[in-house]
Amino acid sequence: MSQTVGFVGLGTMGGPMAGHLQSAGQRLVVWNRTAAKCQALHEAGATIAESLAELAPQCDVIAMCVNRTEDVRECLAQIIPHAKPGTLIIDHSTISPAETPAIGAELAAVGLRFVDAPVTGGSMGAQKGTLTVFLGGEPADTAEAEAIIAPYSKRVARVGSVGSGQMMKMANQIAVGGALMALCECLAFAHKAGLDIAQAREMINTGAGGSWAFENYGPMILKQDWTPGFSIKNQRKDFAYCFEAAEVLGAQLPGTTVVDHLLGTLAAQGHNELTTAKLYELLAGTESSEASLAE
Repeated sequence: MSQTVGFVGLGTMGGPMAGHLQSAGQRLVVWNRTAAKCQALHEAGATIAESLAELAPQCDVIAMCVNRTEDVRECLAQIIPHAKPGTLIIDHSTISPAETPAIGAELAAVGLRFVDAPVTGGSMGAQKGTLTVFLGGEPADTAEAEAIIAPYSKRVARVGSVGSGQMMKMANQIAVGGALMALCECLAFAHKAGLDIAQAREMINTGAGGSWAFENYGPMILKQDWTPGFSIKNQRKDFAYCFEAAEVLGAQLPGTTVVDHLLGTLAAQGHNELTTAKLYELLAGTESSEASLAE
């Protein structure tokens, strides 16, 4: 491949995504705040940049997968002064839909191109290379982005101009919250009814009640494996962006509000870093969980 791609952010999602690019033969330069996370990719052939200022001028395309709007802005502040004119920046982070168009405009003003490209499919999708990606940007830019990110995606589509990708991700996160609630409430009810929750999960998942949550979080609940995955902290961060967007749009999010409240109860109990599937325990309940839920 003639292009050099930079990848910024090698966490639970970004690490496997960059790994798929490397396996596909992409010329890759990587940077992560915790440098040790670059080592496996370096051993596979990627170049490690000591800083974003060092990464930027080497790359034709820079993909980012960091956490919050503030993190994106912090990284871009270090990239912009050193990036080549016309560099395409693909942002896989889930950030504020309200701020995303402004970020795109700021980059365009200095001759850089921008596509907001949040992903869904969870850590499992990142590992398997089967993510769904929502692209917001100019048609030529999104077409270029689609070709670059193909190694870690199964479904990619342009959903509108810059910022539309984040709006679609908000719609996705609203659905994710509802599916999580349905799974945990269902299995908690089955548990209290004295049913075999493994059988309940298997049978309900094959019918009208089945979902991605049943398929992927169901086994975690059966094993009582609360390692993320997608953490309560990050789900609530995304919900905050959903509420921000909903207020501007005049949209109602009653289900999301309930799920956020329940996850907030878990966070207050010290479970912020655990998977959102921990919600099952709150609903199925230990004595302390039931007391917290009743408050």
